[in-house]
Amino acid sequence: MGYTYKDAGVDIEAGNEAVERIKPAVARTWRSGVLGGLGGFGGLFAVDTQKYPEPVLVSGTDGVGTKLRLAFDLNIHDTIGQDAVAMCVNDVLVQGAEPLFFLDYLAVGKLVPEKVASIVEGVAEGCRLAGCALIGGETAEMPGFYGEEEYDIAGFCVGVVNKDKLIDGSGIRAGDVLLGLKSAGLHSNGFSLVRKVFGGYSLDKIFPELGQPLGTALLTPTKIYVKQVLPVLERMTIPGMVHITGGGLTENIPRVLPPGLGVEITISNWKVPGVFNLLQEIGQIEKAEMLRTFNMGIGFIMIVHPQDEPMISQVLTANGEGPVRIGTVIPGKGVRYV
Repeated sequence: MGYTYKDAGVDIEAGNEAVERIKPAVARTWRSGVLGGLGGFGGLFAVDTQKYPEPVLVSGTDGVGTKLRLAFDLNIHDTIGQDAVAMCVNDVLVQGAEPLFFLDYLAVGKLVPEKVASIVEGVAEGCRLAGCALIGGETAEMPGFYGEEEYDIAGFCVGVVNKDKLIDGSGIRAGDVLLGLKSAGLHSNGFSLVRKVFGGYSLDKIFPELGQPLGTALLTPTKIYVKQVLPVLERMTIPGMVHITGGGLTENIPRVLPPGLGVEITISNWKVPGVFNLLQEIGQIEKAEMLRTFNMGIGFIMIVHPQDEPMISQVLTANGEGPVRIGTVIPGKGVRYV
């Protein structure tokens, strides 16, 4: 009798079981606009053209990076999916778009239905927090390419904004205020450096600065800002927004600034979370390197006109997000710290 696909390490029955296990989690994310069900060759979504008469689709894609290694080491897989969603929906949000739907791609060395279901539960939770539907995805079993305990996950999000509400930074001017929204921790960037610094420590170790096991602190999922920010966009005009990802504050803020403008940031205006201070101390990392690698406790920035700041702060606070005034827009270039 000849070889079967299962002999080569690919278990089709396990894949079918995984699909059945994830269906309830996926269904909980569905919202108006979703057409059809899970299992088709493509996900279907109808844009509400009454709400968006001149719709502009905004798309984003990303993965989780080497933070995945911590999930492997801790054998905790139900939060990493939120990271994948967050990295996409927060990017789409920056341009004023409401995230509509998300698709994930999961590649595994060995398909274990329970593990796949746990990972996708995290994706579904991220979609719930973002208000977008998980309308499709792909799970690929790739023996010999990934180790049996290893996997990789990436995602793709599409959002929509009406053409006249698109945010591109062109309305930013000198004197505008930077309102920082706090991060949940490291989020999903800089983990190659994080793992190098903490590589000699047990993930169970409890540092006083953290108040919890090191692994738990590092694996904290990326915060999703959609439900806090969209109510502001419904009421106010926002000149610019920034998602603080790879490149930290130093590299990300200039991406939205018009030519001839920079920003001045006062780091003492917010409390930098202990994980960053611990990382800097143990790794003997220069402050400038920290600022261009990590979010330093600020995961999202809204650049607003000063006269609008009180109302915007009020709306954010009412939606559970206390903003921090971290700086101002100035003539010049780049980011200056004071």
